[in-house]
Amino acid sequence: MNVTQEELEALVAECGPYTVQGQVATYIPELAKVDGGLLGIAVCNSDGTFVSAGDAETLFTVQSVSKIITLAFVLETFGEDYVFSRVGMEPTGDAFNSIAKLEETVPTKPLNPMINAGALAVTSMLPGDGAEDKFDRLRGFIADLLDIEVEMVRFDPEVARSEYETTDLNRALLYFMRHHGVIEGDVEEIIDVYTKQCAILTNCRGLAMMGKILSQSGKTPAGRQVISRRNARIIRAIMTTCGMYDASGEFAVQVGLPGKSGVSGAIVACGRSDYDMGEIGIGVFGPALDMKGNSIAGTKMLELLVQRHP
Repeated sequence: MNVTQEELEALVAECGPYTVQGQVATYIPELAKVDGGLLGIAVCNSDGTFVSAGDAETLFTVQSVSKIITLAFVLETFGEDYVFSRVGMEPTGDAFNSIAKLEETVPTKPLNPMINAGALAVTSMLPGDGAEDKFDRLRGFIADLLDIEVEMVRFDPEVARSEYETTDLNRALLYFMRHHGVIEGDVEEIIDVYTKQCAILTNCRGLAMMGKILSQSGKTPAGRQVISRRNARIIRAIMTTCGMYDASGEFAVQVGLPGKSGVSGAIVACGRSDYDMGEIGIGVFGPALDMKGNSIAGTKMLELLVQRHP
């Protein structure tokens, strides 16, 4: 199945009015400056062709979409036994930045890699010697996934700085986990890497490419295996159960595709051959968020796109 550009243009026009119902993320000062009326979508079709509409070329920071990338990297580097000894794989009904389950769970480890505590634990596992080396290796992994030069994997230093200076809750999560032996290493080093990974720049096409790789069991559109089939399946499963935070269940019902959101308004989703959508990747950008921190118009576009390909 191939989605057409005309379909995407119609979706953007239809869902644009939903942006006024949301609000941009204000707790990160740099994100508060973004125009909430922006809306774009790109699809990498089953045959590898790209189509897009709206503000699909606009650059934005990946924010929590980076969590699936770091998870893929540590799974490929260390294996699932090591990774899931430090972070769980169960969904949570709590907000993405909640500390509650860390206090209630025995052993004290994050329930899954998509909440902030779990993502921070995953970032602490990144290979390398020091923050700069760890982030450079992550950039290299992303460059390999997208088949681009590593210099093209850039981050927004102003957004990273803004997050670094306002992320005391994440610091608290890290200190709590280090106290209980879940993570090791220097908290400020982990925060440095984490805020930079969240500030990596992409556009809807880059998200669609990531979704396409996961939908094809870890293969690029050209057929190059960049993530193992097993790890791609693990990531899709965790996206389905945990990728949209405490709205994951509703998203699974209304959209039915594995998805991962970020508070920049980014959403990556992937079809599979066992869905009528086929093996496609979808990237959405709509910075106006709902109360759960997900793009309000972007989610609606995905819902309508799936409904129109029953």
